[in-house]
Amino acid sequence: MTGKYKETRIALDSLGCKLNQAETELLAWQLAEAGYRVVALEDEADIYILNTCTVTSVADRKSRHQLRLAHRRNPATRLVAMGCYAERAPQELGRIEGVSLVLGNEQKPHLVRLLEERGYLERPVNGCGGGQNDVYRTRAFVKVQDGCHSFCTYCIVPLVRRVEMSVPVEQVVALVGKRVQEGYQEVVLTGTEIGSYRCDRVNLRDLLDRILKETAVSRLRLSSLQPQEISAGLIQLWRDRRLCPHFHLSLQSGSDSVLRRMKRRYTTVDYQRAVSLIRGVVPEAAITTDIIIGFPGETEEEFKESHDFCRGMGFARIHVFPYSPRPGTEAALMPDMVKDNIKKGRTQSMLTLAEESARDFCRRFLGEEMPVLWEKRSGGIWSGLTGNYIKVYAKSCEDLTNRLLSVKLLELYKDGMWGEA
Repeated sequence: MTGKYKETRIALDSLGCKLNQAETELLAWQLAEAGYRVVALEDEADIYILNTCTVTSVADRKSRHQLRLAHRRNPATRLVAMGCYAERAPQELGRIEGVSLVLGNEQKPHLVRLLEERGYLERPVNGCGGGQNDVYRTRAFVKVQDGCHSFCTYCIVPLVRRVEMSVPVEQVVALVGKRVQEGYQEVVLTGTEIGSYRCDRVNLRDLLDRILKETAVSRLRLSSLQPQEISAGLIQLWRDRRLCPHFHLSLQSGSDSVLRRMKRRYTTVDYQRAVSLIRGVVPEAAITTDIIIGFPGETEEEFKESHDFCRGMGFARIHVFPYSPRPGTEAALMPDMVKDNIKKGRTQSMLTLAEESARDFCRRFLGEEMPVLWEKRSGGIWSGLTGNYIKVYAKSCEDLTNRLLSVKLLELYKDGMWGEA
């Protein structure tokens, strides 16, 4: 059978968090293993699948833009919207021209079957499959957990990822091992809140220990943790150099009064304690974070507290988000919304600090040699990441893709450093 399925080109795209990336990557592998052709975004596709994000109004807007852009690029392309925005407001996405199918998060794992049932894909009758997926390379994202019941007042995630679950440890270890065999140098473990991983009395520390002992993974990275999840027992695992010295610890505000209104489960003192614990064992660690600007009722003094706290922490990166009301959350009903012009000014101030902090962190490693996992080349210049998440650039005539090489860091360059490959 020459089969229509061989002619159907499928492109997958993802917005938002690393969990979305992990889910999109897994779906790409499932499609390829079923015999379908997965193509890069820049290639012409018959089906375009977007894993949407709805964490902010900007994320909503980006999702709509990506779908409309795909339709303008090729009106004949069948558009599929899935994920968190699709879970929250399926009717909104369904009204976009070209969108044929909208799937919520609980339908996402059944994507291949749903596409086949609707006649968008035709499974080969002889059962052949195992098509190769060459789109995702270098770093593999592996989902280990999903769902959150914390209900921070600003966050819509518990409303769109309602089911809390942890992937069985044997399944995670097997998938990491499989990705290593496929040639990946780095595996990133991700989830909605991976620090809450629990499965058959196995917690996150136990899971990491099993992966390190039972696989030959070269690099293992965690997507994010909460400060209250940092413990001495967990951090001791980082004595194994395969664990990347990079900790993304959500802060959201450096003001205790704002943290209370957000219903976060820690104080700034708790946060400082977690950072000190990390740096005591992993002094070269990059600590990155998220900050929300203009949360309802945020005063000038509270913003100053947050700004000063961030300066004192010496973050490697600060991701800055102007507060965006999310429908159905407690904060969306709070009074004293910060005016847009004030929010804009505070955001710019924090972004300036973020740039200063990133440069200061990079300066600590001038002249040092560090392993870099090279990812791609653009305009003759290669880029890749150190274990502690410094972006490194270099020129080389060789193909460095997916190679883990020791590189001397020579100077600050763009959003990272220039190295000698």
